[in-house]
Amino acid sequence: MTPTPPMRLLPAHDRPRERLLREGSLALSDAELVAILLGTGGRGRNVVALAQDVLARCGGVAGLARWGVPELARLDAVGSAKASRLVAALALAGRLGAPEEHPRLTDSGTIAAVAQARLNGGRVERLLVLVADSGLRLRHLEEVAKGGASSCGLPVREVLSAVLRHDGVAFALAHNHPGGDPTPTDADRATTQRVSDAAAHVGIRFLEHVVVTDAAWRSVSAAR
Repeated sequence: MTPTPPMRLLPAHDRPRERLLREGSLALSDAELVAILLGTGGRGRNVVALAQDVLARCGGVAGLARWGVPELARLDAVGSAKASRLVAALALAGRLGAPEEHPRLTDSGTIAAVAQARLNGGRVERLLVLVADSGLRLRHLEEVAKGGASSCGLPVREVLSAVLRHDGVAFALAHNHPGGDPTPTDADRATTQRVSDAAAHVGIRFLEHVVVTDAAWRSVSAAR
């Protein structure tokens, strides 16, 4: 690894933060923008060189958006503080295209859109419960389970507890398939039936369960 000079020794017009102030974000490369979030470099590498290394390890900005804090924190010279800043910034960017804050969960497409705004780019399966009021307006969104790259349990008790804690009258479920295929599995269908039966038993309306990927979604309920 060839050492790179500290940023303080570079001319001001070559420093990312000064360039951002002077020229705006569009003038900066991906590495320079990531460098601003990182703040400092590591031993023998300035912050831009570190940013370039991070992007190379992650597969560019799109890949970086799929990495979580624990994974990024393990990279040399990153650590948890820098990793948290990166993940937080990319999460905010991802929410720019999110649907309205309290949409009505009247159809599967709306439920899928809300879920994709939170789950896109995920590398492990995560299960969301979308709690709705009597008008089917979204009032709360909560992650109730997290699994591996190919499976995620569906805890019926935790799902119903989340709905009741937030005074929900109805609810929907959504989880992601990181592999890119939204087709519901047999396990998805079986656990969806369990949740539906349990909800009916306590008088809560179960709306839908969808599987989402970054670019597609499928209804588990319709596949039963």
